[in-house]
Order: sequence, then structure tokens, then C-alpha cells
Amino acid sequence: MPHPLVTQLLFARSEFARCLEGAPDEEARHRIMPMNCISWMVGHLAAQEQYYFVFFPQGEVTRPHLNKLVGFGQPASTPPLADMWQAWRDVTEAADTYLDTLTTEQLMPHLTQETGSGDSGYEAALFGTLSKKALAKGVIRAWESVGTLLLRTTYHYFFHTGEAHAIRQQLGHPDLPYFVEDMPDDLF
Repeated sequence: MPHPLVTQLLFARSEFARCLEGAPDEEARHRIMPMNCISWMVGHLAAQEQYYFVFFPQGEVTRPHLNKLVGFGQPASTPPLADMWQAWRDVTEAADTYLDTLTTEQLMPHLTQETGSGDSGYEAALFGTLSKKALAKGVIRAWESVGTLLLRTTYHYFFHTGEAHAIRQQLGHPDLPYFVEDMPDDLF
């Protein structure tokens, strides 16, 4: 059974996906300024999970292109929705292999990861917060504990769920689902 914080993240993911059910590619790539488009949000959340729950604990980068395409601080983009959903599925599947193993004791540490000498290409693959100088040190440390990263990601999902819901309303969809949907009684 997953840790309760992991269960909350899984619920946030499912609400995000539910918000976007039936969204066509053309609408998902439409920007209502100054917001990013919906397809960007899907990839952006995948990039965050890749950094926090795939790279740091597992030393892998499932989708190296995500940071340059949809990472924090990168120029706006309007990627194909199907591509971003596939990246999201790939990354969350990889993240779940780590998340499914978490215990309460494992929530307190700050994870570290070796980066080599800085010439490994990680600067292009990561979430956009690392400089070449930091990568050249050979080991980087997450700035927050595993538990805080879990909470940050869960809240990030709900932020973008609301934003995506607002975009869909602006695009003329009157019968969108209500949030937050029914929650299982057995969460705790």
C-alpha cells in the first residue's frame, strides 16, 4: 500500500487527467495569454516528476527533451498533446517504481545524485534549476526533503488542474466536471 502522501499525489494526478478528458489537440495547444497551453502543462508536470522522482532517486532521465520544451523558465511552447501525454505516462510509470517503495522514514532526507563531470547532458534534461557549475561538482542535492517534494508536486498538479479547467471554460466548454471528485473512504 502506498504511503498516504503518495496516495494524495496519485489522486492529484487522476484529477488532472480527469480535467483534460476529451480535450482535443487543437484546443490543448491554444494559448490564452498570458497562460501556457494545456499540452504544455501536461509535459511540464511530467518534467517535474522526472526531476524529483526519476532522476534524483533513480539516476535516470526518461524523457531528456522535456526541460527544453516545457521546463520551468523555458520559452513558451505548444507541443502536440498526444506527445505530452505519452511523455507523462512514461515518466509517471518510472516515478511510480520509486514512489511505491516510500516509507515515512524515507520522506525526511534530501536526495543526492551523481552527475558526472557536468558533460553528461544533464543540463538539458533536468528541470531547469541547475547550472553547469553545479553539475560540474559531480553530485547534486535536492533542495527539499522527499516529503516536501511530494507535497510540492501534489499542489502543483492542483494548481494546473485549476488553470486547465479555466482555459477549457474560456474555450466554451460549459459541462466540465466538478472538482474535487468523490474521494475514496479508505484514503486513511
